Amino acid sequence: MADEAFDYEDVTVYTLESEDEERLLKLQNECTFIWANKEGWPVGVIMSYVWAKGCFWVTLSSQRARVPAMRRDNRCAVCITSKGTRAGSNQTVTYKGTCEILDDDETKAWFYPALAEALNPADEQWQKNFAGFLDSPRRVIFKITPTQRIGYDGRKMGEATAQWVADHGNQ
Repeated sequence: MADEAFDYEDVTVYTLESEDEERLLKLQNECTFIWANKEGWPVGVIMSYVWAKGCFWVTLSSQRARVPAMRRDNRCAVCITSKGTRAGSNQTVTYKGTCEILDDDETKAWFYPALAEALNPADEQWQKNFAGFLDSPRRVIFKITPTQRIGYDGRKMGEATAQWVADHGNQ
């Protein structure tokens, strides 16, 4: 691909549009949550989330290593992919953010049912049972507020590549 108008190295032009991003965030219910451990190493785990009020919300037991890590340094990252959703393929968005640790009854009252619905929207009885299971003594909620985003829409890159091949052939 020798044409200088087509730069396969610069993918910033294939950004995820805001309406596609919002759709992805609502359709997906899993993210990769990333933080630094006490040695400074990046660590990530897959977590179920709810996207609401401009933030990501996840829950976990306060016994998990992420909790003291977030108390030491509340900077984190969240990565979302379209895999397994109706959003289409090859869309991703990554956020840098800050994490607040919550355990108040008001937050639990709306968040646990919202998470249960996100995980199993078709079964109200399951939702009720699951929300009840979540309400345990050591459970906390992370509220992750995005501070920077990096979006990518691989569909755009695929379309641009197909157009380049149509215009220039398979060189």
